[in-house]
Amino acid sequence: MKFSEMTYARPDAQDVKEQMAGLLERLKNAGNYEEAKAVFLEKEQFIKHVETQSTLAHIRHDIDTRDTFYDDEVKFWSAFGPELEEKMQAWNLAMLNSPFRSEFEAEYGKLMFLNTEMELKTFSPEIIQEMQKENDLMQEYNKLLASAQISFEGGVYTISQMTPFKTDKDDARRLAAWKAEGQWYKDHQAELDRLYDELVHLRDKMGRKLGYDGYTQLGYYRMMRNCYTKEDVEKFRAAVVKYLVPVANEIYKEQAKRLGKEYPMSFADNALAFRSGNARPAGTPDDILAHGRKFYDELSPETSEFFRMMLDGELLDVLSTEGKAGGGYCTSIPDYNVPFIFANFNGTQHDVEVVTHEAGHAFAAWMNRERVPMSSVWPSLEACEVHSMSMEFFAWNWAEGFFGEDTRKFYYAHLSDALTFIPYGTMVDHFQHEVFEKPDMTPAERHAVWKKLLGIYMPWMRLDGEIPFFADGEGWQRQHHIYDRPFYYIDYCLAQTVALQFWARIQKDQKAAWEKYMAYTKQGGSAVFTELLQNAGLDNPFEENCLKEVCAAARKWLEAYDLKGLA
Repeated sequence: MKFSEMTYARPDAQDVKEQMAGLLERLKNAGNYEEAKAVFLEKEQFIKHVETQSTLAHIRHDIDTRDTFYDDEVKFWSAFGPELEEKMQAWNLAMLNSPFRSEFEAEYGKLMFLNTEMELKTFSPEIIQEMQKENDLMQEYNKLLASAQISFEGGVYTISQMTPFKTDKDDARRLAAWKAEGQWYKDHQAELDRLYDELVHLRDKMGRKLGYDGYTQLGYYRMMRNCYTKEDVEKFRAAVVKYLVPVANEIYKEQAKRLGKEYPMSFADNALAFRSGNARPAGTPDDILAHGRKFYDELSPETSEFFRMMLDGELLDVLSTEGKAGGGYCTSIPDYNVPFIFANFNGTQHDVEVVTHEAGHAFAAWMNRERVPMSSVWPSLEACEVHSMSMEFFAWNWAEGFFGEDTRKFYYAHLSDALTFIPYGTMVDHFQHEVFEKPDMTPAERHAVWKKLLGIYMPWMRLDGEIPFFADGEGWQRQHHIYDRPFYYIDYCLAQTVALQFWARIQKDQKAAWEKYMAYTKQGGSAVFTELLQNAGLDNPFEENCLKEVCAAARKWLEAYDLKGLA
């Protein structure tokens, strides 16, 4: 079925709660495992339908945030979601206490119960109002960014549409674009500060109501950190500073030489990899999607079937249009057992990475679409990001069709970006830990923390105030994960470390690397992150040598890469 043909209907909230109550009673009264299993499977189908309606509403709202119908529907789901969560938690508790738990574990695995125990630590009816308010504030933030109208060179652009100007090869034009975008954020500074301040205090309050010392522990439970701790993350951050920041420093020093700039460079100059311009797609959005089909057709029979299904089903919405929410994501539409990709093409390398990155998520979900319970279709989020970031590297052998004469630029920039991203992503994580350890910091103090961390993780950025907003330690406010999904961003860094392992394997033997990728992907959400890696014969990123070795391999490749003719 095509996305445009999928029917949305708001469910009756009271009816949903009554049906869940009825299923709960039947589970408790089940006389044997077969009866309990039948109720469990019925509940799975029921929740799949409810989640389908919620997902359709959110996608269609994101496609056009000005649509008043879906704006109202998202408001409904923001209010109803926490109420439904209360019913789900009652169900979860009953499953944990079921006399047939051992039979469920034997058939569906123990992870379902491990995650259920963690979910129970994230909720109490006492925080329903706070959860509803949290949803409202996040929606307000996303609508604010989606409404951005930035005046530049006689035109008006969204934040996403400004990206090509921010990477333009003309120094004056590029700097002006960074200043224009920064000024929009400056103009909305008070609102951005207010929204985040409210979110921080609200989340701190929720954590304390649930018996935690603030939000951090609750945030870890919400992110389903089921196989590593805050201390493990701290060790990873230390390894990033030790091994990766020096490599990234060298990359940017070489870039400064190519550009004829003094080091460290401004934000605007750091955004330009080559004096002749960054790698750009060789064609229209339709050309990119067409070559994406060729890539997936030739990569494997499974990916061929998958991507053709995505195109035929209208399951990619990738053009940047007025009123469209920013960013990009992949989600599932459960009733139809299909994924959906939302993105904002902007004429840069990013457009190709949508077709590889987000489609990596989508492919993994599609491969595991029949899994029961529904929660095991997707693994934890850092494990999910391995699917996407690794798929970007598998596309290298097809890069010429995406980039044409800019292919050589793309290879160098893609690997460089993969390395230099990790310090940034780690900094985002470090920033959030500091914020939630001291929730009463003023907005100015939060900006100061970000500016301090820039000096540790991104010393190649010149902080001289040349560009408003960014150089003032306020650039974190454009990172929507900080507002929407606290503690998410480290997932990208852990996953990138694993993806670089796949990159190294691809250089030696693409076929063998793909077999290992499929071995990892086919597991779905059947195990915790570290076990998924172990089962597929991949190194754990929390082991210091893992990051050390991938850094060394990538650095060696970059140093040997022939940049002759690329200015």
